[in-house]
Amino acid sequence: MTKKNKFRSSNWYNSKDHKRDTFVHRGWMRNQGHPNHLFDGRPVIGICNTWSELTPCNGHFREIAESVKKGVYEAGGFPLEFPVFSASESNLRPTAMLFRNLASMDVEEAIRGNPIDGVVLLMGCDKTTPSLLMGAASVDLPTIGVSGGPMLNGHHRGETIGSGTGVWRLDADLSAGKITEDDFIEAEISMSRSKGNCMTMGTASTMGSMVEALGMSLPHNAAIPAVDARRYSLAYMSGKRIVDMVKENLIMSKIVNKKSFENAIKVNGAIGGSTNAVIHLAAIAGRLEIDLKLSDWEKCGKDIPTLVNLQPSGKYLMEDFYYAGGVPVVIKRLIEKNLLNNDSLTANGKTIFENNKNAKCWNDDVIKNFEKPLVNDGGIKILRGNIAPDGAIIKPSAATPELMKHKGKAVVFESVEEFHEKIDDPNLDVDQNSILVLKNCGPKGYPGMAEVGNMRLPQKLLKRGIKDMIRISDARMSGTAYGTVILHTAPEAAIKGPLAAVQNNDMIEIDVERGTMNVLLDDSIIKSRLKNYEPILPEIKSGYQKMYIDHVTQADTGADLDFLVGKRGSEVKRHSH
Repeated sequence: MTKKNKFRSSNWYNSKDHKRDTFVHRGWMRNQGHPNHLFDGRPVIGICNTWSELTPCNGHFREIAESVKKGVYEAGGFPLEFPVFSASESNLRPTAMLFRNLASMDVEEAIRGNPIDGVVLLMGCDKTTPSLLMGAASVDLPTIGVSGGPMLNGHHRGETIGSGTGVWRLDADLSAGKITEDDFIEAEISMSRSKGNCMTMGTASTMGSMVEALGMSLPHNAAIPAVDARRYSLAYMSGKRIVDMVKENLIMSKIVNKKSFENAIKVNGAIGGSTNAVIHLAAIAGRLEIDLKLSDWEKCGKDIPTLVNLQPSGKYLMEDFYYAGGVPVVIKRLIEKNLLNNDSLTANGKTIFENNKNAKCWNDDVIKNFEKPLVNDGGIKILRGNIAPDGAIIKPSAATPELMKHKGKAVVFESVEEFHEKIDDPNLDVDQNSILVLKNCGPKGYPGMAEVGNMRLPQKLLKRGIKDMIRISDARMSGTAYGTVILHTAPEAAIKGPLAAVQNNDMIEIDVERGTMNVLLDDSIIKSRLKNYEPILPEIKSGYQKMYIDHVTQADTGADLDFLVGKRGSEVKRHSH
């Protein structure tokens, strides 16, 4: 807002000092049939849409946008929809994470450069949620999030099948010769039977839950199925609410603060959320200039049990979660144990306590209580040691309890290509007690830090019925994946982090309860090996990927581009025609 005009958009459409510019701005908009009264100084609401036919999770967003528009119009606003870069988790190569930061740049500049007073973010697929929040945070206008919602439960041969999680199990069964290629394809068709994002507690549903926990959406944003009429009602009400947020000047930084992130970390633990939330929340916090560290996950995640019985940690799916009461029930159960910052503000103007204090649970097997949780000590655990001085992470609720304290010899792969080449070699020197180590798959090394950390097990072990092993990498893994997988090891091998020093047959010791991960070598040996180590670096000489490699930060700080961290505000120079 400015002193001269009530709303930011008035500098485009109602300027008294620059009538020629006003003529141009308004005049060209009229070719879409907008009548005079929409330019009368009312709030202009941008609808930031990640719809794309190449992003199947977000393929229904045109319909959701129409519901948002109805709400905006009812509240007296002027809705204008615009597209931004849509990072598709299922289609985009080499990895969607490589383009999260690029998408955030698109979002930021589109919001700042256009006559927008408030913005509704339409997001769903894994990287579209953090990229939109990151871009909007750097501008800091009134903002509300609307997720696309999960698919309906998959059904296959009399059982439910979860997106992503089912894929990992079926792939292991295919490798072990337990099912045929035809069985695999039949399951594929059974899994994706409606519009929406993954219906497991993968990254998409986790980040939808994080938006709700941060206070950046209306209640129930995370879990309403994509095809449920209530999803479109929520979109309508979000459009209605953003107009009032503009009038109240309720900007993003007034809602989201350090306490909001502490709440989100606790909710993530209780829902059994994706490991990717660690890296995305760090990046969003960086844009808002909030100091969020891995140590905050240790502090806030400590003693938080996993309550939500969803795949990959449990057995149910997001449709069941919504019918049981969704995120509001989880928040209420945390409130009852005095674990949340109850006065944290949310997008509807109420506190997180006011929104969720009366939530009711309709199925205690889907959303368990503190007395009988799914996992006593869930959440995300941070590991440190001479392999990961800046930290690594593990999700205990998706891991094997017997492997939480383990010592084994390293089986090392210098690249994901070497892993694929050797993992099924019958002569590979590996047994069930070994620890698989994958290098050069971090932010700079891949580049983009691909979801390859949940390495499949050697075929010869799968055929013996071995279902899990410890796996360590500087990569990420899909939020739908499971297993005893240690990720985000920082600094990464590509910049000669100490993970690079690990060699075949080195002994590695893990103790998740103590938060330690060490290779049993003297520091002098590690230093000597690192001095002579030649990282496997991507051969990229130009373009966005070169910029990414040159400027991406490490996993523990969010893997954002260093020059994008922070707020740049909404001010923009007027251009003269």
